[in-house]
Amino acid sequence: MFHYLKKLIQSKPEKMISYAQYIAEALYHPEHGYYMREGEKIGRNGDFITTSNISDIYGRAIAKWYRKLVQEYDLPSSVCEIGAGNGRFAMAFLKEWHREHHLPLRYFIVETSPYHLKKQRDLVTNFPNVKQIYNFEEIKPFKGMVFSNELFDALPVHVIERNEGMLYEIMIAVENNELIEKKVPLDNEQILCFIKKNKIVLNENQRIEIPLEMERMLARISNMMEKGLVVTADYGYTTDEWMEPHRRDGSLRGYYKHKMFHDVLKHPGKMDITSHVHFDALKREGEELGLRFLIKQRQDEFLLSIGLLKELEENYDPNPFSETSKRNRAIRSLILPDEMSGSFHIMIQQKNLHIYPNQLFQFNKKSNG
Repeated sequence: MFHYLKKLIQSKPEKMISYAQYIAEALYHPEHGYYMREGEKIGRNGDFITTSNISDIYGRAIAKWYRKLVQEYDLPSSVCEIGAGNGRFAMAFLKEWHREHHLPLRYFIVETSPYHLKKQRDLVTNFPNVKQIYNFEEIKPFKGMVFSNELFDALPVHVIERNEGMLYEIMIAVENNELIEKKVPLDNEQILCFIKKNKIVLNENQRIEIPLEMERMLARISNMMEKGLVVTADYGYTTDEWMEPHRRDGSLRGYYKHKMFHDVLKHPGKMDITSHVHFDALKREGEELGLRFLIKQRQDEFLLSIGLLKELEENYDPNPFSETSKRNRAIRSLILPDEMSGSFHIMIQQKNLHIYPNQLFQFNKKSNG
């Protein structure tokens, strides 16, 4: 991968590429990209872990919640999951949904990774009406729920920094046979527009990621969607939170064999690269595209709102080694704020619906008496 990147960089007139292009190549190059190559990426034998990999409880909980919404508000019973990884969320969702056979479901998976396509097929091949697709045009106009878990944090980002009152873009070059950073005065109009629209004012020596690809992805989602909900599970910050002093170095990180690296130029093609989501920008851009904001909650709060605690209360087992006890420990890990869910948020947007935030959970309160 390094030799490919070196050749690519040296082919450019400026002898450098943006961080966004570097990340796109390192993660998504058809042959050398991290997500495109063979090998485990998620779980104990991979490089990182996701919420849906802890237990099938997460996928089942989302399925129960959306099934109730479909029944209560006559929503379309179709789901489009973007970037389904190893397919564990999809399998858990489908298992739970099909416990009630009278409600048919169409489930689409948008996936580009050949390795993950195979992993998903192994898990969901026996479920009816499941289809893997390569682009959104195949299901346009879509009606239903669009779901993603850690999608936006894995998209390419530009990196900018303020020094001596000026804004610079951080580029990637090659020196002494190594990838290095190089600062150039910021002149990318799209980045400047993003900064202006989102009222981002950097402090001296502060660095931040600019997610132009996030805007493009959201536009593609809105364009293919006629009616429904967009449910995004991810980690990130509001604009105010980005400005806190301890975040002055930005959020760009790499994960390799469950170790975090601040230097994402190491192990290109072998390491996951991630950055935190700009939630305010996701909300604002969505509104411009016709995706009306409903709620943003911490993931543990959201799971409590949809009744996950009730399942814990109703299924107590004193035997710590039983399947029920294992399941209950998984539930606790999802609803305790100091566990993994405390770092994630759920953002829900709607298109051409007329649902109010309280209606997302109202039926749950009624069913709980």
